[in-house]
Amino acid sequence: MLPEINSYLHQIRTTPLVEVSLGGNKPGIWCKLEYLNPSGSTKDRIARHILEKAWRRGHIRSGDTVAEASSGSTSIAFALACSQMGLQFVAFIPDSATSERELIIKAYGGEVKRISGGMPEVLRIARETSEDRGWFLGRQFSNADNTEAHRLNTGPEILEQIPGGTVDAIVSGVGTGGTLRGLYEAFSSAGCAITAHAAIPRDVALFGSNVECCSLRFSSDVPGVADGLSEIYEEWQCDDLREWEISGQDCLDLTRQLWALGFPVGPSSGLNFAAALKVLDHLGPDAVVATVFPDRMERYFSHKVFEEIRRHS
Repeated sequence: MLPEINSYLHQIRTTPLVEVSLGGNKPGIWCKLEYLNPSGSTKDRIARHILEKAWRRGHIRSGDTVAEASSGSTSIAFALACSQMGLQFVAFIPDSATSERELIIKAYGGEVKRISGGMPEVLRIARETSEDRGWFLGRQFSNADNTEAHRLNTGPEILEQIPGGTVDAIVSGVGTGGTLRGLYEAFSSAGCAITAHAAIPRDVALFGSNVECCSLRFSSDVPGVADGLSEIYEEWQCDDLREWEISGQDCLDLTRQLWALGFPVGPSSGLNFAAALKVLDHLGPDAVVATVFPDRMERYFSHKVFEEIRRHS
């Protein structure tokens, strides 16, 4: 039986789906406000789904230790979920991850191990340490339960919320690839004539170590070459997939425009929205285009997106 005392994650209602337009007579993009999940990101969905399945299967019990290699948001989500389930949590994060992320993880009782050498090294050390110590490892970049969480939950939510009950195109940045792949599979299995669109930043440095937002690097020779991090995306065979290159400045500008409309989002939302606008322009104004706003602004206070505000504070 799953823990019940102090537990509320299973009672969280669906996040809103809002049509967002930049004004005038411009058609809108249907945006899933995933930053309204308890820890502030869509990663709550995969953390809860992975842990609850592991609990039911007898792989973890109260007092056990869970580990994850993460650039921040997934570790924050796991830290919250573990605190709810009476589990210990250890986050392996890049040494370049922002201090905001580390503080949030520790606030939920998690332990943080900063690793130098880039995300591949973080993944390696997390895997080897977990194997040596018998810890349960979330494996967000390869765990099929990541995709399943969005196929079974996020996708059906969108179809219930969106007028007409159908989606023509789903747009998302690719970190683990679980959101884009899971939503595409949900819509496709429901009968939608759906196309999938990956938003890829031209300026990868804009996202720094935050590979959960963007683990792909755009190449003029081989568009969307993965850095070897996301098995979920690399192994996906999809004939309806297209990749869109988005400039770093567009990411920042769109993020700030969304703030001005009252959406407290991080730059990955600006990336997704910029790509969604391109997709809508490509498909035509009657197309139903959906995307997600993955996380909240608070974990980006030291990021470039807040540079001008910090300078004038």
